[in-house]
Amino acid sequence: MLLSFVTPLATDMYLPAFPQMTGDLGADASGVQLTLTTFLIGMGIGQLILGPLSDRFGRRMPILVGSAACVVTTALCALTPSLGLLVALRFLQGFTGAAGVVIGRAVISDYAVGEKAAKLLGVMMSLLGVAPAIAPVLGGVVIEAAGWRAVFWVLAAITLLALVAAAFAVPETLPRERRQTGGVRATVRSVRDVLTNRPYMGYTLCFGMALAVLFCYLGGASFLFQNLLGLSVGQTSAVFASVGAVSVVSGLVITRLVGRFTPKGLLRTGLWVMLAGSVALCAVALADQLALPLVLTLLYLAFVGISLVTINAAALAFERVPHAAGTGSALLGTVQSILSAIAAPLVGLGGTHTAVPMFAGMTVSAVLAFLVLSLTKNAPSKGEPEPAVAGIRGPGAG
Repeated sequence: MLLSFVTPLATDMYLPAFPQMTGDLGADASGVQLTLTTFLIGMGIGQLILGPLSDRFGRRMPILVGSAACVVTTALCALTPSLGLLVALRFLQGFTGAAGVVIGRAVISDYAVGEKAAKLLGVMMSLLGVAPAIAPVLGGVVIEAAGWRAVFWVLAAITLLALVAAAFAVPETLPRERRQTGGVRATVRSVRDVLTNRPYMGYTLCFGMALAVLFCYLGGASFLFQNLLGLSVGQTSAVFASVGAVSVVSGLVITRLVGRFTPKGLLRTGLWVMLAGSVALCAVALADQLALPLVLTLLYLAFVGISLVTINAAALAFERVPHAAGTGSALLGTVQSILSAIAAPLVGLGGTHTAVPMFAGMTVSAVLAFLVLSLTKNAPSKGEPEPAVAGIRGPGAG
């Protein structure tokens, strides 16, 4: 769990430094946002490779090797002299840091399915939501004290501590009898089977579009709060933290709702809430009526929707591929990273003195989340594994 904190910290801790980095590296807003994009692309590709490997070789070794490499690449980010090199290193940081995220989700699937999986995923995402809540505040303190490069030294230290803890505390949850065999051909076949599972892809794309809403926000929020609303770096960090806190609380509440309401019902409710918040924000920006209390209220609404969608869409997706948890987790994470990577820099193309591209991107992503969910309707069941019955299974279960 500690290792899975690294990626949200790596995306959020340096966000308050975006305006500072543009001057220090001689880059524009879109160029600095590209460091976020390449991190997400690297994380997506890393999940695509490390997830299936964990189905074949077990969970423990890939997570330890990947995280050790992440410590090294994070330290190198702190030493980079140019934007181009930072962009490349951020890709490697995302690739290696993907181990904690993708294998962490697979470990949950090793133990739980159905409503139990949704609850565990809800708890995991809520705990992960602590990282975005504290990361901007911690980042703001570090940036004001020592500059943006110090953020990556702090990240390297946190990753190293998490790696040491994992080496002593993380057991192997995938016994040899449940691992995939047959080499590369079997791995490719597993990926193909998951990709052609329409319900899985529908829920996965819905999950990805909800996180694209999030990354439209992340890509433009620093400029919104500092350039348009006149907040300081410290105040911006506090606002980031408040939005992250909403994610944490809503995730914990959602875990209590699972069982009283179906995951599908909660997912659809989340889609409407997410869309309502995004459309309202877009309307406020178009009317040039930006005010911090109103913007925050609508952002909180949108983030409640994002939590509802991501928790339940992930649980429903994993339910469709219980036979390939690592591969399913990898493809879900890869889709998420690619869609988020596309969303973040597009926001920057509109410049740093308007919020319209940011909120329009959130709205378009929310609409697309509705549309891709249609893939789960009337999907053929022939040849697909039956969804697992809700409950807990031990790591030795078949």
